[in-house]
Amino acid sequence: MERTLTQNKMTPNETDFLPINGTDYLEIYVGNCKQAAHYYKTAFGFQDLAYAGLQTGLKDRESYVLVQDKIRLVLTSPLKSGTDIGRHIDQHGDGVKIVALWVDDARKSYEETTARGAKSYMEPVVEKDEHGEVVKAGIYTYGETVHMFVERKNYHGVFLPGYVEWKTDYQPAPIGLKYVDHMVGNVGWGEMNTWVKFYAEVMGFSQLVSFDDKDISTEYTALMSKVMSNGNGRIKFPINEPAEGKKKSQIEEYLDFYEGSGIQHIAVATDNIIETVTALRDRGVEFLRVPAVYYEDLLDRVGEIDEELSPLRDLGILVDRDDEGYLLQIFTKPIEPRPTMFFEIIQRKGAKSFGKGNFKALFEAIEREQEIRGTL
Repeated sequence: MERTLTQNKMTPNETDFLPINGTDYLEIYVGNCKQAAHYYKTAFGFQDLAYAGLQTGLKDRESYVLVQDKIRLVLTSPLKSGTDIGRHIDQHGDGVKIVALWVDDARKSYEETTARGAKSYMEPVVEKDEHGEVVKAGIYTYGETVHMFVERKNYHGVFLPGYVEWKTDYQPAPIGLKYVDHMVGNVGWGEMNTWVKFYAEVMGFSQLVSFDDKDISTEYTALMSKVMSNGNGRIKFPINEPAEGKKKSQIEEYLDFYEGSGIQHIAVATDNIIETVTALRDRGVEFLRVPAVYYEDLLDRVGEIDEELSPLRDLGILVDRDDEGYLLQIFTKPIEPRPTMFFEIIQRKGAKSFGKGNFKALFEAIEREQEIRGTL
């Protein structure tokens, strides 16, 4: 399996049939959106943005929208039993339901993808209020995860029609999160290439890099991964599947507890990872830790870096280098009761890759957590 980083460039004769401007929002179905909003504000520095629920005429669900720079999170909970949202939470626990993609033409995005075989989630609809109109349409990807195409060039409201501004007196400071760098999906045995083909043929993505079980393995567990990227490189979706090992891998653990394929982690970018991670730690966010020996030969492995080694060691931040530069990254422990969804904090200093040099140390750290949970 190819394991080199390749540039995602189109030839002059190719056109991007699915141009995407960026990530519009992530909608996470949660058991208690009011409390979850408080957590993301307190721990991650997100800010109040918008609300929809009983006060806006909804009877079945409530949503709080949070923002930090270019990242928008929509936290949604059911207001009564028997809803699809409630069933989703009952089966999967709290997790990402919708990855919304900002496009210039939602109808064309829907038509292009469904014509190529995408399963429809929602046909194009126009939503209006006094601030203009938004066009939305959606398709399914792996598991029950949805890609929503959002066209908002004729809208000037706070978020979307149906939402009102939400502002409270409690407003902890942001911590420097900038945008969604990538989102990692876990799929079942033998399904990775199926979904790689989906992103290539249905959405026009290209394979940016791949890793096999020789790259991502420890004494006990292994996995395989391929990274798909859209035409302009703003959307990157690594896709993982389990590989054979002596014990149960983190991917198998995720699939068992999520009860299906889904988003494993959200990687969010920062311009100063030391300041961001320090703030997260001080606010109670827990991170995976690698052994201190990781740092003994770090500079020999990655070369000269701008940062002092001491704070990186103190915080547990990992470093890796590719031909374009280097990156710094760290991973939270799962933020839900189930060992499923977590966050990655990443700062890129030119690097375009995903931290291949850190895989072994990282997955050994995950295995230590699995052993504590009794799921290894």
